[in-house]
Amino acid sequence: MIRILVRALVYLISAALGLLVASLILDDFHAHAGGFLLAVLVFAAAQMILSPFIVKFVQRNAEAFIGGVGLVSTFVALLLATLLGSDGIQIDGVTTWIAATVVVWLVTALATLFVPYLLVKAGVKQARENRADAAQN
Repeated sequence: MIRILVRALVYLISAALGLLVASLILDDFHAHAGGFLLAVLVFAAAQMILSPFIVKFVQRNAEAFIGGVGLVSTFVALLLATLLGSDGIQIDGVTTWIAATVVVWLVTALATLFVPYLLVKAGVKQARENRADAAQN
């Protein structure tokens, strides 16, 4: 159960980072404060649900495209987040859609590598502080 919660937290953090970075570096990618949280939730959920299905589909039908699964699932998740995310993000233009897909995919991929490490590091620090506090009492 804890593993699932940590995985969901990692997806949420990496989705938020990916969408924020894209909004900072792409002129036609806009993150709106009012609906951003919902857009992050939709994007993260779509990524968690769609990625395994897309991998299976590609493995069965077009194995040469297996490397592009992350990009495809990121694009579909961005599409769903713009449609269902209560105007949390807005992407204008084909070039921005392509760039946003690559940027968000790259940032979320890097975040899923580093965020678990940071969470574990924070957890270890908290456990040490709790142990030190308990020893003092």
